[in-house]
Amino acid sequence: MYQIRVEKGAERDLKHLSADLFKQIIDHIQTLRQNPRPAGCRKIVGSQNDWRIRVGTYRVIYEILDKGKIVRIYRVKHRKDVYR
Repeated sequence: MYQIRVEKGAERDLKHLSADLFKQIIDHIQTLRQNPRPAGCRKIVGSQNDWRIRVGTYRVIYEILDKGKIVRIYRVKHRKDVYR
């Protein structure tokens, strides 16, 4: 079982979401505890440990640290803004 850590930037991103969208994204983040590489996740090209999952039109960018069994959530943004 992996430990989830949400960075300050991701916390700020989550605060700006509607209640329904917030719940939907949190549910997806919670599933990363059991399986940090679920079906549909993608490795971000050009990075070593960064991955993304899609939640509707939003993307959750995270890092997997297998040694410490940690998943660090960095960004939660709309797909048009997340990679800037």
